[in-house]
Amino acid sequence: MKVAVTGANGLLGGEAVAQLAGRHEVLAVGRGPCRLAAGPFAWADADLGDGRSVEQALRAFGAEAVLHAGALTDVDACEREPEAAWRVNVGGTEQVARACRALGARLVAVSTDYVFDGTAGPYGEDDVPNPRGAYARTKRCGEEAALLLAPDCAVARVAVVYGGRPGAKSTFATQVVEKLSRGEPVKAFSDQQVSTTLAANGAAMCLELLLKTAYRGVLHTSDATVLDRVEFARRIARRFGLGGEIVPVKTAEAKLLAPRPLQGGLRVERAATVLRSHRPLAIDEAMDRFHAEWVLRKTA
Repeated sequence: MKVAVTGANGLLGGEAVAQLAGRHEVLAVGRGPCRLAAGPFAWADADLGDGRSVEQALRAFGAEAVLHAGALTDVDACEREPEAAWRVNVGGTEQVARACRALGARLVAVSTDYVFDGTAGPYGEDDVPNPRGAYARTKRCGEEAALLLAPDCAVARVAVVYGGRPGAKSTFATQVVEKLSRGEPVKAFSDQQVSTTLAANGAAMCLELLLKTAYRGVLHTSDATVLDRVEFARRIARRFGLGGEIVPVKTAEAKLLAPRPLQGGLRVERAATVLRSHRPLAIDEAMDRFHAEWVLRKTA
């Protein structure tokens, strides 16, 4: 099958390309040069924000299925540049959905827990979104663009994506490991309750949703455990055998530009029913897999 992945330089997209390569004919789509390890896939340098190049790449490839993992995800940058956030997160999703409609391709569009305001989490798929801030609003509009324009479409929501594969970008989880390893304190929000998503398993769930099911609508594909960021940092430290100081702070102390959902988290019971081969991970299993990835990263 011809399968395309947007956002292929990102955490989730990169994991998806690695899992697909050699099993399907794969087009990896990203802006700029490819940062992935070499493999049996084609690369397309295309910009979600330009209104045309991603759609053209998907049409030229003749995609039969598309995992749309590309987005502008820097929450504060989106707040500073809402027009750029709209071009990428809404306009880029329009490009992908138009191509899928024209090709008759199945689409899974990756979204976020930020579509909820974080006043009453954890949230299920049927809870009504109430996004706050430019990132959240554009991602919510992107969900609707995908569902409206692509007839065979599912939206997969993830949260706090992290991973340990070689070359993967820095995340809160990797910063915890690196700072504690250097003897530096780690600051973590004590008042933000979140779900987390190990990128490899999140990608596997999204790909199963894309290629092995006919599910349409929204599905939450994060890890199964909801916890605050302090506890998340402590779980990482414990699994990696790291001492050091984890300093609880309030989000208000950080003077962040964009609002954050505080009482958030995603309920994943539906994913555990819909998906057969890959399920949401409990935090202990996620930590074991993250640690194994990190060991491989350091020996690669």
